[in-house]
Amino acid sequence: MKWIQWIIAVLGGALGYGWSDAIIQLSGINGGTVADYTAAGAGFIGMFIVSWIGMGLILRLVQRGENSLSQMPASDLLPAAFGTIVGLLAAVLVFPALERVHVVLAGMATVLLAFMGGRIGYGKSEEIFELLSSRKDGGSGKGKMPEEHKILDTSVIIDGRIADICKTGFIEGTLVIPEFVLEELQHIADSSDLLKRNRGRRGLDILNKIQKELDVKVLIYEGDFEEISEVDSKLIRLAKVLQGKVITNDYNLNKVCELQGVSVLNINDLANAVKPVVLPGEEILVQVIKDGKEHGQGVAYLDDGTMIVVEGGRDFIGSLLEVMVTSVLQTSAGRMIFAKPKLLEKAQ
Repeated sequence: MKWIQWIIAVLGGALGYGWSDAIIQLSGINGGTVADYTAAGAGFIGMFIVSWIGMGLILRLVQRGENSLSQMPASDLLPAAFGTIVGLLAAVLVFPALERVHVVLAGMATVLLAFMGGRIGYGKSEEIFELLSSRKDGGSGKGKMPEEHKILDTSVIIDGRIADICKTGFIEGTLVIPEFVLEELQHIADSSDLLKRNRGRRGLDILNKIQKELDVKVLIYEGDFEEISEVDSKLIRLAKVLQGKVITNDYNLNKVCELQGVSVLNINDLANAVKPVVLPGEEILVQVIKDGKEHGQGVAYLDDGTMIVVEGGRDFIGSLLEVMVTSVLQTSAGRMIFAKPKLLEKAQ
């Protein structure tokens, strides 16, 4: 940036030389070539000192602006730029009238209108994209782009089943891993609590497996929404911006997404959907593992983890038993099967 300082200093010297006559008249000093050169030298030195002092502040402001722009999502940056251009066009219309009053007033109005246009464009980014999408679709909603972005939340990464699902090829499109989710995972992995630390490290291992071992597109989203503190709220905002779907196994996040009109894929719902269908009257072979809550009951499990409550199964703990399904109960926690030993059924 030294060359900028020299340019500013040269401009200062030129201004000092050009204004030397006015400076000499105000100061009462006799004019002449020496006085002109003295004024030019003073302007050169003065502007060099000012630029040297102010350059650090200017560079810091420019760097902060660059960082803010680089972190801003393109979906927010484009509407903000569009709004700034509209503000500048409005400034062009009012500039001649304000210039007659004072040129400084006209300049201030130009900056203010450009800033207001950018802020309005940024605040209306979602509405602008929705409007453009509806115009592209002819206002009918047909031809809508598929929601190919699948945004992972922290809980589903730690859960780990998403890697197995991706391996089967059922997940299409691009998996989006927000940087703020990675930061939350790293924070959990660095926790002093052993359980949290293991969960966080498991999540990082799962992401590493998805990126290196699986044939799936992965996008690390580096943007952030600094005005939002909650990670779940940031996920919902990101899903709206990318017009994607949130993949989670968090019940509360699932409900909030539904309330805000964001598409959500719940791993738990998928697991329940692919469990084998068992109907009353069917016979299955199970191994009774432990006592049930009620007297005489035994508990067994299917391969997918579905609990089977066996009436009178306490006497068969530790052994394989053929049972007949009597009823199936579907709850929010999952599916529960009630059965009784086939031997008892035959005895009756």
